[in-house]
Amino acid sequence: MNVISSALRWSFVTALAIAATPAPAQKAYGPGVTDTEIKFGNTMPYSGPASSLGTVGKIMSAYFDMINEKGGVNGRKLKMISLDDGFAPPKTVEAVKRMVEDDQVAFIYATMGTAPSSAVAKYLNVNKVPQIFAISSAAKWNDPKTMPWSIALAWAPNYPTEAGIDVRYALAKNPNAKFAVLYQNDDAGKEYIRGVRETLGADAGEKILMAAPFEVTDPTVDSQIVSLAATKADVFMIYSVTPRGCAQAIRKAWELGWRPLRFLSSGCANIESILKPAGLEAATGVLTLASIKPLDSTKKDAGLDGYVEFIKAHVPGVDPNYGSGEYAYTSAGALVALLTQCKDDLTRDNIMKQAANLKGVQLPLLLPGITLNTSPTDYSPIKDGYMMQFDGTKFTIISELLKAK
Repeated sequence: MNVISSALRWSFVTALAIAATPAPAQKAYGPGVTDTEIKFGNTMPYSGPASSLGTVGKIMSAYFDMINEKGGVNGRKLKMISLDDGFAPPKTVEAVKRMVEDDQVAFIYATMGTAPSSAVAKYLNVNKVPQIFAISSAAKWNDPKTMPWSIALAWAPNYPTEAGIDVRYALAKNPNAKFAVLYQNDDAGKEYIRGVRETLGADAGEKILMAAPFEVTDPTVDSQIVSLAATKADVFMIYSVTPRGCAQAIRKAWELGWRPLRFLSSGCANIESILKPAGLEAATGVLTLASIKPLDSTKKDAGLDGYVEFIKAHVPGVDPNYGSGEYAYTSAGALVALLTQCKDDLTRDNIMKQAANLKGVQLPLLLPGITLNTSPTDYSPIKDGYMMQFDGTKFTIISELLKAK
């Protein structure tokens, strides 16, 4: 009787203990995910007018190969399917649908450019496929209510914010400054010029002497620069994400003898592909906003050293000075941080949920004081930056941390 009672009591206590022990987290997978792999899609302009940006895709792929060599993310290897869209939105749509419907990828990552990314946003949102870290600084991506499945990761604050910071910086130097603006004639370019106008407010009509658009397919922007230079504006603002237009704008203005204060959009702040073709003398003095550290061989920095070592070891055909390389490295690192945060719940729902809940994510190439932060009501990971100036050989920081207003 006593033996039986003791046994019953022991069984009851053991049952309670088991019930009180937290069950191990259950694995939850969506399309493209197994115990050993996370498969996702990407589009890049490996051909066409923006083909120089295709190097971004090569660097990202190499970064994920490096992560795989170290064991992957939570034991899973990363498989990025990267297709060429030629920076043409119809081709982006075709490629993305193929990867979602045929390849069954978990999500779409880092579509290059505002127009290509916009072309597939509705399709991805309707089908509840995460569009993670689109490569665009357009403000339109910070719209969780309308596009809950789309989030961008820019290299600096979004276009209207960047334009506003540039304008306020120029006015601090010269309160009476008049402006001339060259902008790419797409959604992103229109956001940039809108940011200029909104920051100037009621004075925009008087302050902006001319705003000239150009098409990404235009062989030259010389005619626009001749017209802009004729205004003799004190400030020249250049917005584009394609190297040719930016380089031509800097060069032609210099040849015309026009010497305004010049702001180059952050997406074009590339020494190798833009400033060197424009001519280093012509580019000296150009200003740009940055959230990512500029390469500077004269300073010791663990993050930059790690980046250079990575490029030399994993992408030997690429010059570490390729400006978009630092962005590619940072974006790939951000994706690894996000997937790590997902743990074993790799459903599309949770991938998007974690993308909307980044808190103080530190990455080695972000400038001091800048971390990635999002929330379910704020999909803009980067909001602040520093003003940089090109000194003829490199970009140097010339301001304190500048914040959006």
